[in-house]
Amino acid sequence: MKKTVVAIVGPTAVGKTTLSIEMAKAFNGEVINGDAMQVYKGMDVGTAKITSEEMKGINHYMLDIIPPDEDFTAADFQYNVEKYVNSITAKSKLPIIVGGSGLYIQAAIYGYSFSNHKRNPDYTAELERLVNEKGAEYLHNELKRIDPHQAHKIHPNNYRRVIRALEIYETTGTPMSDHHKHENKEPLYNIFFIGLEMERSILYNQINKRCDQMIANGLIDEVKLLYDKGYEKSTAMKAIGYKEFLSYIKGEQSMEDSIELFKRNSRRYAKRQYTWFKNKMNIQWYPITPDNASESFRTILNDLAGVVGVK
Repeated sequence: MKKTVVAIVGPTAVGKTTLSIEMAKAFNGEVINGDAMQVYKGMDVGTAKITSEEMKGINHYMLDIIPPDEDFTAADFQYNVEKYVNSITAKSKLPIIVGGSGLYIQAAIYGYSFSNHKRNPDYTAELERLVNEKGAEYLHNELKRIDPHQAHKIHPNNYRRVIRALEIYETTGTPMSDHHKHENKEPLYNIFFIGLEMERSILYNQINKRCDQMIANGLIDEVKLLYDKGYEKSTAMKAIGYKEFLSYIKGEQSMEDSIELFKRNSRRYAKRQYTWFKNKMNIQWYPITPDNASESFRTILNDLAGVVGVK
């Protein structure tokens, strides 16, 4: 019998964390982080990482597990999700995955195969050299040539995913998009996807306010501390909320321009998150506003009670 798992997804700043705590309390659950950046130690403010107080005694997993100079792939995420789903279920508790990293969550739920695609360190180093010398756009254009379908799904600036797609083609002779066609179409778990959606202008206002709050909470100091520790070149520091303020810290951009770029990139990311989740997964969407959040959460918990049971 498949294990039952709930996943709470949606764009940044929509209210996923608050709902997850309410759900965990209602259904004897524990939370698995589904945000690719919250795995990093020391990246707290800029990732909107849940605080100990906000957890309200609910166990959380896959937070603060690696330093910012280590890579954390979708395969790593998949492995950890399986481990924690098994351990949480063994305690007769409900695993609740919460986050907005669509590819990672999809890979974990559907059991995508990564182990068959071994890396060639020399080829990877060559691709990274090309990024440094000719820019991410050059590599993305190369992916367009061999796998236009996959190139369309990957933003040119996300050069790590571009490199991975090129590696798969190099080692297998087959485009990554062809490999995806043969991936498991059935989820590994008895999965219930809960999506939170907010009218675009309201969401963007929430995002702008959250960005201001992050800055007030010490985001720039957090970025500077990571910069001083030598993490500037790490993949983690290319995350929204960090890359924008590196330019300010290095004296290359004004504070005002950095803040505006931070907000704009956050809004654009939310739009991409919506597109991903609505195109890739079978999700039950619930509308939410800042004023009716409690009412929406009650509706969600009532709907879920009939399928996962109540504590």
